[in-house]
Amino acid sequence: MIIETFSEQETRAFGERLGAQAKPGSIYTLTGDLGVGKTVFTQGFARGLGVEEPVNSPTFTIVQEYGEGRLPFYHFDVYRIGNVDEMEEIGYEDYFCGGGVCLIEWANLIEEILPEERFAITIEKDLNQGFDYRKIIVEERL
Repeated sequence: MIIETFSEQETRAFGERLGAQAKPGSIYTLTGDLGVGKTVFTQGFARGLGVEEPVNSPTFTIVQEYGEGRLPFYHFDVYRIGNVDEMEEIGYEDYFCGGGVCLIEWANLIEEILPEERFAITIEKDLNQGFDYRKIIVEERL
């Protein structure tokens, strides 16, 4: 599926629609350049899960847990991860194999430990289409 958005609000709204459809145990990987809108998308996604508190990238903590939505939500930002061993240290398998929903920003940095079954989301910009234009590609991998 490919969706085009033309504002932060549209990107957030699309994230919210996906979050509302998320099922227990689902893993969403999110890739795209710096400043492309991964966190904006994630804020919408969290809202779709019923998370009311502010959602920001957990860059220095690697994972932020939100428990007040309809499902536990685990928001990873692995941008600053040095190597996959750091994911082992935080017990990533407990998150990936649990009954919550994981969304992983910069997932390409930990590709070797990601499960085959996941939703792979890529966000791209194209300044020729406008400053706020985003192409969001969602691929269900089985």
